[in-house]
Amino acid sequence: MVGKLEVSHINLGNYIELGYLTIPFTLLFLVGFTNVMNIEKAQNPSILLLPFVSLVCFSMSAFIIGNSFVLITGICASLTIMFIRLYGYFSGKAFVGRTLTTSICFVIAVLSISLIKMSIITIYIPIFTLALPFTLYFFIKDKFTSIQSIAVSTLTAILFGVLMFMVPSHIMWYLVVGLSIILVITQFSRKYSFI
Repeated sequence: MVGKLEVSHINLGNYIELGYLTIPFTLLFLVGFTNVMNIEKAQNPSILLLPFVSLVCFSMSAFIIGNSFVLITGICASLTIMFIRLYGYFSGKAFVGRTLTTSICFVIAVLSISLIKMSIITIYIPIFTLALPFTLYFFIKDKFTSIQSIAVSTLTAILFGVLMFMVPSHIMWYLVVGLSIILVITQFSRKYSFI
């Protein structure tokens, strides 16, 4: 409500006004994406690669759409993550905590809200560069080392980030629905359940 940070309408070719759903929809976005990286108790510094990919995709989409706020914010946040990661690598101090990851994901949530008003297609960015890779990470982390799991998750985020700009949006929608159905089905089995 402060600073017009709300999803009041969605552009699906024609505007869909959310009316009374504006506040719950906006809060769901903000809380959901702000907490997406804070599932693990011990934070791995390499996990910052996923929001980095997400912010780069947001910046590219903002450049294409022509939204300078998201473009500048995305570039600055990407550079900040890169600086934190490089500083941690060279100093030997990994200070990735819940406050940092929550702040990064809050920035991603704000950028997502800023772009979703212009195009519903931008909702694929956090889904494909954060939600899907994190799901994959938790699915394979018991079978591989932590670094290998993060590497596979990051490569998945990059692959889907690239596909987002190359594949038509209706095909991407089928991909989202298909992967969601597969995820729900796997949760019925105790062997593959992680939620």
